Amino acid sequence: MTWAMMQDWLHQGQLTIPNVLLKYYRQIGLNERDLVVLLQLQAANQQEGFPNFQTIAQQMNCSRDELFEAIQSLINKQVLTIHTIQNSAGKSEDRLNFDVLYEKLWHCLQQQQKQATEKEETLKLQDLYTLFEQEFGRSLSPIELDTLNMWLDDDHYAPELIQMALKEAVLNQVYSLKYIDRILLSWEKKNITTKAQVLEESKKFRQTKSDQLERSQAQRKKPMKDVPLHDWLRDVRPGERGE
Repeated sequence: MTWAMMQDWLHQGQLTIPNVLLKYYRQIGLNERDLVVLLQLQAANQQEGFPNFQTIAQQMNCSRDELFEAIQSLINKQVLTIHTIQNSAGKSEDRLNFDVLYEKLWHCLQQQQKQATEKEETLKLQDLYTLFEQEFGRSLSPIELDTLNMWLDDDHYAPELIQMALKEAVLNQVYSLKYIDRILLSWEKKNITTKAQVLEESKKFRQTKSDQLERSQAQRKKPMKDVPLHDWLRDVRPGERGE
C-alpha cells in the first residue's frame, strides 16, 4: 500500500462503534444483519447528503429491495427515523436520525445500573445480618430482623451507619437493638448520617472526656488548705486538768 492510498483511506473517515451497542443490540431487538445495516447507514450518514442506498447495497452484496426491507425493519423496531431538514442552501433534504437508538441504549444502561445497585444493596443487607449475628453470637429473631429492616426502609439509615452503631454497642458490651436504636436516634438528632461524621463525633467525644479527666486529676493534685485545729486545752476550766 502506497502513502497516497493510505491517505485516501484515512480521508474516507472512520466510524466509532459504541461498546454499548455491541453489548445490547440483541436486547433492543436487533439481529446481526440489523446491526450491520445500522453500521453501514451510520457510516454513510457521516457524508454530505442522503446516503446512497445503491452503494450500500453493493457493499453488503444485496439488492436495493433487500436493503429497503432491512431499513424498514429498523424503523419498525424504533432504532431509526428519517427526518426532513433544511440544508445550507435552504433546500429540504432527508437525513437519517439515530436518536431513538441512543435512547434505547441509554435505557439499557440505566437498567443495568439499577440492577447493579439492587444487587449491591442486597449484598450489603446480607452482610449486615451476618455481622449482627456474629457480634451477638446467635441468630437474630424475627422481631430483630424487622427492626433492622425498619431502620433501612422506614428510617433510611445507611447500612454503614447501622454498622457503626453496632460497633459502639459492642464496645460498650451492650448487645441490644434497643440500645443501638438509641444511638441511631442520637445521631439523627445531631444530623449525623455518614461514617465520617460518626468518626468525627467520636473524636470530639473522646477529646471532651480526656479534657474532663485532666481537669479532675488537676483538682485532686491541688494542695489542700490548712484547716485550723481546735485548741481543746483552752476549753479546759481551772481544776479540770486533774492536777
